Amino acid sequence: MADEEYGSFVDWNQMGDLATSSGPTKVDCKDLKEFKQLARQGYWAKNHKLRAQVYQQLIKAIPCRTVTPDAEVYRDLMGNAATKRQSSHLPLPDFVDGNPVPQYCLKAESLTSVHQIISCVAGQLPDISYCPSLPAVTSLLLHFSKDEAQCFENISRILACNEPGKRLLDQTFLSYESGCMTFGDLANKYCTSAHKLIVATAQDVLEVYSDWQRWVLGDLPFSHMVRILDVFLVEGYKILFRVAIALLKFYRKHKAGVQGSQPPQQDSDKVRADIRAFVKGIASVITPDKLLEKAFSIRLFSRKEITLLQLTNERSLQQKGITVSQKRQNVQLALNPDNFSSEIVTVKEMRDIWSWIPERFALCQPHLLFTTTNHGCSLNRFYSHCEGHEPTLLLIRTTDGDVCGAFLSTDWEERKRGGNKLSFFGTGECFVFRLKPEMERYEWVVIRHPELASSVKTQEEVELAPTDGQNAENNGLKQPEKPAGDISPFLSARHFNLNSKNTSMFMAGTVDSIIVGGGEGNALYIDSELNHGRTGRCTTFDNPPLCAETFQVGLLEVWGFQDAMNS
Repeated sequence: MADEEYGSFVDWNQMGDLATSSGPTKVDCKDLKEFKQLARQGYWAKNHKLRAQVYQQLIKAIPCRTVTPDAEVYRDLMGNAATKRQSSHLPLPDFVDGNPVPQYCLKAESLTSVHQIISCVAGQLPDISYCPSLPAVTSLLLHFSKDEAQCFENISRILACNEPGKRLLDQTFLSYESGCMTFGDLANKYCTSAHKLIVATAQDVLEVYSDWQRWVLGDLPFSHMVRILDVFLVEGYKILFRVAIALLKFYRKHKAGVQGSQPPQQDSDKVRADIRAFVKGIASVITPDKLLEKAFSIRLFSRKEITLLQLTNERSLQQKGITVSQKRQNVQLALNPDNFSSEIVTVKEMRDIWSWIPERFALCQPHLLFTTTNHGCSLNRFYSHCEGHEPTLLLIRTTDGDVCGAFLSTDWEERKRGGNKLSFFGTGECFVFRLKPEMERYEWVVIRHPELASSVKTQEEVELAPTDGQNAENNGLKQPEKPAGDISPFLSARHFNLNSKNTSMFMAGTVDSIIVGGGEGNALYIDSELNHGRTGRCTTFDNPPLCAETFQVGLLEVWGFQDAMNS
């Protein structure tokens, strides 16, 4: 059994192997980079007292607001522990959104302490409007606290962190919701096979992904969660994304072993419950170290990308009226079948396409901008109806019945910058796809083959680069000055050293044609009469022909993105 100094709240009978301390008894380290390596290795994972001491050291080092409540504040407010109100039935604050306190091998009576600490936090930090992860983090830190007052101080310091760019816990609905959107973007990009499974089985993908933080902070068993906490206190918020992506990968592998190739679609709540049940029982198949190994094996998963995605998604939500003081509301809107009608795709097919697009646009409803049925086969009318809108979705049905298309990130008006000369524009968020005879998406080749490019360090990033002795995770990116229409800063070609211009030829338009994808061919080429087209492999998307290599357009539609929350 571990030293009672840091274990008075713990039910040691539930702790299994963790009840016996072994391994190192001290850490001679003050450099955060070295701490990062030790945390990932699990250097203090087998010694409860050492882990508690390391946690105190790391939390004490967090830069905080000038007035941050400490242990003495808690003692003054709560008085003698023996005379305080027994509060296990005291309702938790509204800002935890109904999330319960995980027991995490605590004594049953220790849950009273967690309720009491959270209640005190709510009183002392009134600016918190939404923090559903607080019960889990409080329960975890109580394990490694001498008393309630120390746990209260540790939680307060985490919440009061004011280091620029350092992200620990979401405290507003705006930041929480943008985190959910960012996770959806990352799952779509780094967990393609699992994302396909969720699209195939759940009616509302966004609703499923809204649970991502709960998988990590609440559903994982204590043995796994405490290893994540080791890394979280050193590296910050990014580890939560990594672990959730790893969980999604393991879930997909698990489902592949228990069901056929075509899983039935079901209510989203059932899929959510199934994922949570898998995560809760993960200890029987996946060790904590194996989970972390998978989490850190994801390539090109950087703080920079997460920060830029988060900023972009937050800005998108703010433009839709979501504020920092807002309480939870349903902003994850599914495609409304009552308002959607296309001659090319069904509601189910459009939902599948919607699951591919960046999360900040999934909040929008599709709005028909152009169709050859109503507007005729004229490229000039195509441009006049599509200019001023970004992004747009191009859908084509051939006379043979094949269906293909493209998600196009940039306003078609950008083509005018090249004058009469053909010039490509757009960003790496563009992709092409086919729906029939089979569904497949083809993203920017750099996403699938990152060896084709390396990131460019801007002057701003050089200034923000960590100095010796600083952890890169503790340095933030300032929000760049960009025009409102710059929708995908993290996938602009200017952020990469590309070995060939052919890898960034996203979209182009002239008076004679529209082109999607370039380099050794075009993914899509449509003539000025919107009547004939061709498709082939192109370097930008590394796609096969999307249908017959030469085809006749039966019907063409262009869809824009309408803000459903304000409409």
